[in-house]
Amino acid sequence: MNSLDTQNWRYLHGRPKGTGKLKSQLADFCVTEILGYEPCGEGEHIYLWTQKEGLNTAFVAENIARFCKVPLRNVTYAGRKDKYSVSQQWFGVHVPGKQEFDWSEFDLDGFQVLFAKRHNKKLRVGTLKGNHFSLRIRQLTEPDEVASRLKLISRSGVPNYFGEQRFGLMRQTNSQQVSQGSNLLLAEKMLAGEEIRNRNKRSMAISALRSWLFNEFVSQRIHHSYFDTPIEGDVFILNGSNSYFSESEIDQNILDRVTNGDILLSAPLWGKGLLSSQSASAMFENQISKEHKNLCDLLESLGLKQERRHIQLLAKELAWEFDEEDILLKFSLPSGCFATSVVRELLTATQDDVT
Repeated sequence: MNSLDTQNWRYLHGRPKGTGKLKSQLADFCVTEILGYEPCGEGEHIYLWTQKEGLNTAFVAENIARFCKVPLRNVTYAGRKDKYSVSQQWFGVHVPGKQEFDWSEFDLDGFQVLFAKRHNKKLRVGTLKGNHFSLRIRQLTEPDEVASRLKLISRSGVPNYFGEQRFGLMRQTNSQQVSQGSNLLLAEKMLAGEEIRNRNKRSMAISALRSWLFNEFVSQRIHHSYFDTPIEGDVFILNGSNSYFSESEIDQNILDRVTNGDILLSAPLWGKGLLSSQSASAMFENQISKEHKNLCDLLESLGLKQERRHIQLLAKELAWEFDEEDILLKFSLPSGCFATSVVRELLTATQDDVT
């Protein structure tokens, strides 16, 4: 069986020396969705602004569907939020007509509907503008090094790795033991030819496979000093959009736009079809894909198409405060990016085992 290791992905600024404890309490990891628009007040979809503590997003969706007596497919959300957190997020319920609900009667421990408002469009995955995070890391060591790395991170960002949530919960304890994510275990079974019948588990395994391979591309770019240095044929994403283009020649204009953050270097989200990269960049990406041919072949056979994702992650509004042995971090990230990837570059986070 193929083993999908997650411990060898490279650091942009070298492996950190500092350590700290993350998620000792649910309130140590707070996330607030930034939708980017306001529900209009009318339409077939009820938008719910909610707060959940210690609950899985999919589990909450199932309970909302049960309460509203609608099929699960009628309940949507813009993004999954970490179970071990206090999360304020949006849910959408497709309810044609004028039926309303008394949300004060919705009884689920750790969950509350803060307000509800109708809208004329479905709430879809990925429609968020971003997320704001407030993290408390306890029992901090090497505070001087952590402070220095924060200054580096504020200038040059971090690798835009998919975080541990994508691979299933992986908890690193004070004994430095790491348990492999459940989604990756399922992914390894898929690579070995085993069929996964549960639709939700299958989807998470496929997502974990694709994300793992993307992280491999990013790690290799760091290894070859291509993380913030474009090479011929690279694919650039316009900052703040999904539009991208390939450039066969890297001139001063391209270098300036990369430096200014107008365009972002990218790596492939693997799927069927030709790579968007050209010349030297295409050779580099094809070489990595050959090293993981069985994984690439599986992703292509599943019908996924070639896409791109930017490799550099800049934390906006990054602020920090030292509080005795703790540090409080606050920052915002674009939709689909992981706070744990910022923390990874900052320090080694240990976590209590939670079942």
